Amino acid sequence: MSQFSSVFSQILKLFPRGEFAELVKKHDGERQAKGFTCWTQFVAMTFCQLGRAQSLREITDGLRSCEGKLRHLGIDAPARSTLAYANEHRPWQIYRDVFGALLGRCRQLVPGHGFRFKNKLYSLDATTITLCASMFDWARYKRKKGGVKVHLVLDHDGYLPSFAVIREAKVCDIEVARGLEFPRDSIVVFDRAYNDFRFFYDLTGRGVLFVTRMKDATCFTVVEERPAPSRSNVIRDQTIALSKEFEGVHPEPMRLVVIRDEKDQELSFLTNIFHLSARTIGQIYRSRWEVEKFFRAIKQNLRIKTFVGTSENALHIQIWTALIALLILRYLTFLSTYGWSLSNFVAMLRHQLFVHRDLHAWLNEPFKPPEPDAQVLLPNLDSRLPNTNPFQPTPITTT
Repeated sequence: MSQFSSVFSQILKLFPRGEFAELVKKHDGERQAKGFTCWTQFVAMTFCQLGRAQSLREITDGLRSCEGKLRHLGIDAPARSTLAYANEHRPWQIYRDVFGALLGRCRQLVPGHGFRFKNKLYSLDATTITLCASMFDWARYKRKKGGVKVHLVLDHDGYLPSFAVIREAKVCDIEVARGLEFPRDSIVVFDRAYNDFRFFYDLTGRGVLFVTRMKDATCFTVVEERPAPSRSNVIRDQTIALSKEFEGVHPEPMRLVVIRDEKDQELSFLTNIFHLSARTIGQIYRSRWEVEKFFRAIKQNLRIKTFVGTSENALHIQIWTALIALLILRYLTFLSTYGWSLSNFVAMLRHQLFVHRDLHAWLNEPFKPPEPDAQVLLPNLDSRLPNTNPFQPTPITTT
């Protein structure tokens, strides 16, 4: 009979303990630690995401209820106050580096982006997570509002998050975008929130291609009319130059593609790509919807909208563990031959975490029962109970 550790234990094998220990040492994560290791903290916060725990008490009680199954994880169930203190003080950069290490493994299995061109394709966007200003006073950006923004670069090869920055909500999207690095000859697609001609010119100077929506108030002159393909939704394809007020900001010509969408609306796209067809430019921008789907998926299926700690450090740790959990889910679906949807996978995996069965066999055949385990002998409880019939009325005695 085959013997397997729990599904949760097999998932954690994606993170070699030696490599994790090096990251902890790099950031001095266990300085002045007294028994509670960073590995225990990592396992607890990963359980928070995959087990959909709502609070610190649910995390600790959920692990404590499985105390007999935690030995193979190398941990003991932590106390609630101990986990809260660790989330507040231990460096969140450990989790960022763990995310980067797992991302490298996932990239070995990902499919391509589906377009014919060979350039890498990325989507750049940000989402706001609303916080209570009275509890998260460090994230206050209005009188009664607080929040943070997760700025994300989505790689269209497998739709994996390749880079993330967590900043206060008051920080503009373009401020973060200016500090990002993209590979040469890659294509980056983003919406009008990043409309800045200095940013466009900087991308062009670094050999990075982009596609974005153009604002209606942009002033330009037409340099060349490019032929639009017949029987297509392309209305205009032009080479343009910005007006004189922007000559010092972006002196090079750009391409304007105007397309009519399914709702009979005209969409104007601005790009520095001249070698692809106008129809492909429209399809590239349409693929930007994948980053919106990514934000919706992570908010609906993981613990990223409500938090188990109120400090800035605890919030960073929980968001990074959510991104790590999403990489885990994507990695497992890449290995599986079953047609998983993310929501269904999260719901079913939650109930399988501490089941002892072959993870890869369950991924491919989730409804096939596992191999029968050895029989467990239970004590004879009947011998401990009085020999009475609970449905027989108690006789009334008189004296």
